[in-house]
Amino acid sequence: MPKMKTKSSVKKRFKITATGKVLAGPGNKRHGLINRSQKMKRTARGSQTLTDMDARTIKQWAPYGLG
Repeated sequence: MPKMKTKSSVKKRFKITATGKVLAGPGNKRHGLINRSQKMKRTARGSQTLTDMDARTIKQWAPYGLG
């Protein structure tokens, strides 16, 4: 059987932790920042853990992990 391919966008945008959670950078940080509140820009720093359903989808797109 041939190997399954990992989606290239998933390799670039997500990380999987040792416990199996999926980390993603939050959106809404690229342009139009003058319209967003300071609180929203502050909370959008770093990375966020995805919900279980979203994490399941990401793991299907990365069948061998992201490491």
